[in-house]
Amino acid sequence: MADKANRKEVPYKIILSEDEIPASWYNMRADMKNKPAPMLDPGTMEPVTEEALRHVFCDEAVRQELDNETRFIPIPEDIRNFYRMYRPAPLIHAEFLEKMLDTPAKIFYKFEGNNTSGSHKLNSAIPQAYFAKSQGLKGITTETGAGQWGTALSMACAFYKLDCRVFMVKCSYEQKPFRREIMRTYGAQVTPSPSDTTEVGRRILAEFPDSPGSLGCAVSEAVEAAVTREGYRYVLGSVLNQVLLHQSIIGLETKTALDKYGIKPDVIIGCAGGGSNLGGLIAPFAGEKLRGESDCRLVAVEPASCPSFTRGRFAYDFCDTGRICPLAKMYTLGSSFMPASTHAGGLRYHGMNPVLSQLYHDGLLEAVAATQNDVFRAATAFARVEGILPAPESSHAIKVAIDEALRCKRTGKAETIVFGLTGTGYFDMVAYGKFNDGTLSEEPLTEEALQKGFAAMPRQ
Repeated sequence: MADKANRKEVPYKIILSEDEIPASWYNMRADMKNKPAPMLDPGTMEPVTEEALRHVFCDEAVRQELDNETRFIPIPEDIRNFYRMYRPAPLIHAEFLEKMLDTPAKIFYKFEGNNTSGSHKLNSAIPQAYFAKSQGLKGITTETGAGQWGTALSMACAFYKLDCRVFMVKCSYEQKPFRREIMRTYGAQVTPSPSDTTEVGRRILAEFPDSPGSLGCAVSEAVEAAVTREGYRYVLGSVLNQVLLHQSIIGLETKTALDKYGIKPDVIIGCAGGGSNLGGLIAPFAGEKLRGESDCRLVAVEPASCPSFTRGRFAYDFCDTGRICPLAKMYTLGSSFMPASTHAGGLRYHGMNPVLSQLYHDGLLEAVAATQNDVFRAATAFARVEGILPAPESSHAIKVAIDEALRCKRTGKAETIVFGLTGTGYFDMVAYGKFNDGTLSEEPLTEEALQKGFAAMPRQ
């Protein structure tokens, strides 16, 4: 448990100065004894080469993706200037939540919703758009689940004057029309996925004509759209190692803010879909654990409807439903797995980032799954006392933060809990409306559905 004896009085909001925005991203892989396994080429099943990846991704992104050794990678000044529009993000002491729970625990949350995109996704959208512009490309393609990533990327592309084409998971395209319209306002072309605009989309629709879509499906379409257009590259908002690198700015700022007041966290909690927010939040703290400097607990929270950590397999699998992307060794439910149409669209991905998967496999990271209605109960309780309506994705972390605070109440331990509030839920009012009406669906994930996804995985 953290020692509170020498702690300064903590303000409600710990706000860093512009000068304290990190000058470098932190690469967890440099401190890992067990490095994540290399990606495999889907044609040869051999480790993918830098040259092959450059046909899909921007050159600098490829270098960052494959770099397992450089601990700190400098952030270009142009990117840091863009970051200054909305960073540093505040670390908030959840005093009102503590009071409501009557817990001896101290609760803090890193709030990433203070930008137009409404989430943490802009932290990686900016550098990826910058790399594309610096390379002289015409445009980039991507996928988006709930729409936060697509919104962030369309904003970054507008700033750098790049064409932006977004394949949005169909159920989210229909559930969240206002996020779709923000993307279009920034100039992006938004297509519901699966679509009839790509070969892989037509193939998926032929097999599943009523498919609500998935992130894996949208990835396939976005990659095809990039590699078939001259001057385009594909970018991804989660899962990849380079994205965790960019998102480490969340954890670095969090650690700086905690260190200012002599606060040592006991548990750090993040929602988990593909891994971008979770990996970014825990990055420097995971580094301390890897170096033997800390025993802080790190906890991932995923939806019970798409539980890649808690019910998945640690194996090589395709990163996309169409099986055109490289394979990654990760915790996965199978690339053909189609999750239920839950409202936490950003967490509906079949796999998990390889770095986080390795940390979980090595016992350095914990994971729990939460059901949709429990998550919205926690979100509503939080909103009523802390004044921020959280995104459904972030609310998974809130749910477990509340659980941990209540555990402290039972044991009498005054532990320090930190969680990531990745963004706001003001475009998720359809989901909140269903919850308030008592009609929010709960679709248990059956063993049969799991086995169907596993059966389609490559032979190991």
